[in-house]
Amino acid sequence: MDASDELVRLIGPPAARNASPDDWTDVEDYLGTALPGDFKAFLDSYGAGVISGELVLFHPRGTSPLLARMHRIHEAFGRSRQNYPAEYSFPFHPAPGGLISWGYDYSGDEHFFQPCGPDPDRWKVVTEAHGSGSVVFDGSFTEFVLSFVRRLYEVDQYHGLDPDDLEFLEPGDLEELVESGEIGPIKPSFTSY
Repeated sequence: MDASDELVRLIGPPAARNASPDDWTDVEDYLGTALPGDFKAFLDSYGAGVISGELVLFHPRGTSPLLARMHRIHEAFGRSRQNYPAEYSFPFHPAPGGLISWGYDYSGDEHFFQPCGPDPDRWKVVTEAHGSGSVVFDGSFTEFVLSFVRRLYEVDQYHGLDPDDLEFLEPGDLEELVESGEIGPIKPSFTSY
């Protein structure tokens, strides 16, 4: 099973959408390049939304359009890199080879494509981790998202709970925390917005 099929199996199939290749024209004109095909295919299928309650994605025709967000993020991160060059490993679009924004997560991390060659389908994903610098994922958008979903889902049932708190909680309280999603694995999902 390839990464795309596995991701659909985990988060569920997309709802019916009417996407058009023209949706991407303004974004790709601004960037001066095409974007990775799996990224566009995913967003054309699912639309803008949140994966596993954590990873936020934008579509060009979404309620918060991708192009407007790209302008804002590229400008803000570009300014930050000018002011604090030691804290940023990569330039940001429109600088040559600059990172291209595509989403963020609720942990405060921003996610980008690194245009590291002429073929967008071979670009890497770079995360500007909140307070930790840049983390490079050497794989496609789909492989990154699948890894992200698995990382949230494949944890033990008490993940997120301080081990010292275990002695003070009754079994019923622990079960309630797990069932409410406050601790433990996060069920793979996609929620449109």
